[in-house]
Amino acid sequence: MKPHSLILLAAATLAAGCNPSTAGAPAPKAPVPEVAVHTVTPQAVTVATELPGRTSAYQVAEVRPQVGGLIRQRLFTEGADVKAGAPLYQIDAATYQAAFNSAKAALAKARANLAAATPKVARYKELVAIEGVSRQDYDDAVAAAGQAQAEVEAANAALESARINLDYTKVASPISGRIGRSSVTQGALVTASQATALATVQQLDPIYVDVTQSGADVLRLKRDVEAGSLKQGGQAKVTLILPDGSRYAQEGKLQFADASVDPGTGNVVLRALFPNPKHDLLPGMFVRAVVESGVDAQAILVPQQGVTRNPKGEATALVLNRDNKVEQRVLTTGAAIGSQWQVKSGLAAGDRVIIDGLQKVRPGATAIVAQGAPAAAAATQAQATQSGAGNNGRTAR
Repeated sequence: MKPHSLILLAAATLAAGCNPSTAGAPAPKAPVPEVAVHTVTPQAVTVATELPGRTSAYQVAEVRPQVGGLIRQRLFTEGADVKAGAPLYQIDAATYQAAFNSAKAALAKARANLAAATPKVARYKELVAIEGVSRQDYDDAVAAAGQAQAEVEAANAALESARINLDYTKVASPISGRIGRSSVTQGALVTASQATALATVQQLDPIYVDVTQSGADVLRLKRDVEAGSLKQGGQAKVTLILPDGSRYAQEGKLQFADASVDPGTGNVVLRALFPNPKHDLLPGMFVRAVVESGVDAQAILVPQQGVTRNPKGEATALVLNRDNKVEQRVLTTGAAIGSQWQVKSGLAAGDRVIIDGLQKVRPGATAIVAQGAPAAAAATQAQATQSGAGNNGRTAR
């Protein structure tokens, strides 16, 4: 390269370095992050709690013989529905029929004795008045007539007892319901009031669902009702979630809560009653019951994507204040209603909770609401209203 060319290149480089328009220029500022927010608006929400439970039959009757003998015949189909009073077993009735016949004959004899003794009293009464018979003979006739009357009554009672025992040889169903398997077969020897039941009949429609709730939750709900934050009206409604995750079509009603807390578990048993016309629910089935606790007229719902957990495990949310500064709030959550959390404390009406763009901001930073965010917030609010009106809440864990 020629010497004059090197001189020109050096001069150009020096001139560029000394140009005031490029030297020391400030770096461009980062754009203010945009976020989507959910504006808090209190609304009426039905508060419900999801509780584990098991089904149990409305009525259960264990069938046992009331007289002894050999089973001559089984008169039902295992697993079938039976009516109250329907015959289930036939016990050998020969000896009981003979006892009935004997008691019937004894009654006839007693009545014949009474028929002879009664007129004798009337005749002796006339004769004793004219001293035709002694007073002792009259008294003996009266006593004999009274004894004959007592023998008739005793024979009547013996005949009734024999008739009852004869009827007991046909073992009948005490209630209407579905009968299970038979524990005996034809030819088996049974005894009166034996320990082993011949079969069990269960009434399945309606059916009970027994659920458990912690004593602490019961106390909290009671305090919310007393404070007026939760309103209850009439009998609480209950819905069921079946073992396969589907919802049971019929709606039940809460019947009662147990009067004591189980000292071993700290739980209270609640019993609900459900119609079961198709026998979809069977005794012993594990289900989840959603029990309506009441209506919170000023509930605050926040989309779940806007609630996170801090290292302490506390529920938190980022809020965009009036100055567009990001604040972190510690929340107390209550129930999950649809895709939203019910917030007990930490938020107030009008607060703007950040639900999208959380990774772009941190507490103390500045942010602005993204374009189109009002529409998204309105959609979220409409979803919240629909969930509060039609969905049941679950207790937050």
